[in-house]
Amino acid sequence: MANVILKNLVKRFNAVTAVDNLSIEIRDREFAVLVGPSGCGKTTALRMIAGLETITSGEIFIDDTLVNDMAPKDRDIAMVFQNYALYPHMNVRDNMGFGLKIRKFPKEEINRRVQEAADILGIQNLLERKPKELSGGQRQRVAVGRAIVRKPKVFLFDEPLSNLDAKLRVAMRAEISKLHRRLGATIIYVTHDQVEAMTMADRIFIMHNGALQQTGAPLEVYGQPTNRFVAGFIGSPAMNFIEATLVRETGDWFIDAGGFRLRAPEAFHSRLEPHAGRPVIFGVRPEDIAAHNPAADAGHGNTVTARADVVETLGSEIFVYLTCGDHSIVARMETPDRPLTVGQILEVDLKMVKTHIFDKETSRTIV
Repeated sequence: MANVILKNLVKRFNAVTAVDNLSIEIRDREFAVLVGPSGCGKTTALRMIAGLETITSGEIFIDDTLVNDMAPKDRDIAMVFQNYALYPHMNVRDNMGFGLKIRKFPKEEINRRVQEAADILGIQNLLERKPKELSGGQRQRVAVGRAIVRKPKVFLFDEPLSNLDAKLRVAMRAEISKLHRRLGATIIYVTHDQVEAMTMADRIFIMHNGALQQTGAPLEVYGQPTNRFVAGFIGSPAMNFIEATLVRETGDWFIDAGGFRLRAPEAFHSRLEPHAGRPVIFGVRPEDIAAHNPAADAGHGNTVTARADVVETLGSEIFVYLTCGDHSIVARMETPDRPLTVGQILEVDLKMVKTHIFDKETSRTIV
């Protein structure tokens, strides 16, 4: 396998900058996920690595070899596309072995590799079928198998699960993760689905408007977002954002949101000092909001009175859409013994040590 290095990578389409000075290093045998909303430049970056898109400026190294001017077939990569791209007139065996056939591999070697890949993916009984005779998940396995038989240095996945239903996406996520561990492969995986990124990646590379926003392990970017965009993009449901002002009174710091006020944890104090009296954005994740527990209340100033506007029951948990003063927030709670009703007034506790505060002007994280 191999490492992949992008240095100051830029791609422009006339006046539009699709990828803006992207510099990342993907380690040997790493499962790296490029994630971001549609139009952020992640697929364009992947296509430049594959050689399918010309580079405006910058450098790409695969296994420490500069590949800017190298043809796609010479880069020793294999790409799995969103639409599978199977030949409809060929059976599964021929689809998987076609890339080796045009490279003049011996027939015995092609058959051996196809059978090996089929065994890994559990599609031995599908080898004589045509693509039209396969389900979406089976077609996806065939597309992955076609990449495996190449035994490339780097696997590139371009939103491979987007066309599958929700249940099958979950199953295929697990299959691809197991495949990575079995092959010890370097994988670069592109998706707009932050759940896929969180569950599959060794490291996540979060992009927005063509630029890299943050790199890190899944729990690192979840717990320590570098800015408001990352905080809002990672996590489901998304983080709640509330406009507020930082107020200091008799040694304590408060987050004043107009309709309610919260006491900032002592661990936040040193970072809040330069922002006294300034408008900020207060962020709290839905899972860090819980029904008020009087026994645990020791005057921490983390309780808010709210009205339940919508209650979504999901079995073991509920999503509650709340109005707190002039602000609307979403809470993700355990299902209570007594059902909540729409319009009900309740008190909720916020886990303040897990909240975040962002500079309103720059969107950078304060704490």
